[in-house]
Amino acid sequence: MPAQQKKLIFCIAGVLSFACALGTAAAIGTQMWVRGTILCTTGALLVNASGPELHKFIGEIQYGLFSGQRVRQCGLGGRPFQFSFFPDLLKIIPASIHVSVILFCTVLIIFALVGAGFFMFNAFGSPYETLHGPVGLYLWSFIACSCGCLIMILFSSEVKIHHLSEKIANFKEGTFTFKTHTEQFANSFWTILVCSLVHFLNALLIRFAGFEFPFAKSKDSGTLTGAVDLMY
Repeated sequence: MPAQQKKLIFCIAGVLSFACALGTAAAIGTQMWVRGTILCTTGALLVNASGPELHKFIGEIQYGLFSGQRVRQCGLGGRPFQFSFFPDLLKIIPASIHVSVILFCTVLIIFALVGAGFFMFNAFGSPYETLHGPVGLYLWSFIACSCGCLIMILFSSEVKIHHLSEKIANFKEGTFTFKTHTEQFANSFWTILVCSLVHFLNALLIRFAGFEFPFAKSKDSGTLTGAVDLMY
């Protein structure tokens, strides 16, 4: 492939990696990871609510990695409540999983920036066969993509398996009991998915630029090495 086309591909990959780093950093600080509704089961059972009356006992909840808000509905109108994971909810959430998600988000940002820098270096500099070359480009893309996948797996398990929304909804509730009515992942969670796909796309762009997979050795180099050994 001509050098100009390679530079263009590396520039595109670098811009995409940088955009993913910014997107992940923005996603960490938002409350748009999970959005759903919560049902006040205690209030609904007291008045035997059903049909349209049930909507008076359905509140809302949304949260991110650090904070969130809920609106409890128990038949007397909505009452908003702001909460923070640190330190308020540490006793009721799977703290190890939650902290791991934040750490992997940080690692994703770092390696996305590193990958963007090396892509630009290969586009405008003189790449050589070290971590600046194709081995490094594959490595940074693979690490960033893996971190994105781990973030989605860990956070999904925290929400679905450990019932994170219900634990948050019942935080500091002694009289009423809340149950998750609807639950869905919001924009910030899907941003991580898009970033993972982008880093996988970057690996394909490296291959499209003409670089073989770094762990595969060509037969010519092996033959040449054998011939040199025979000379000595």
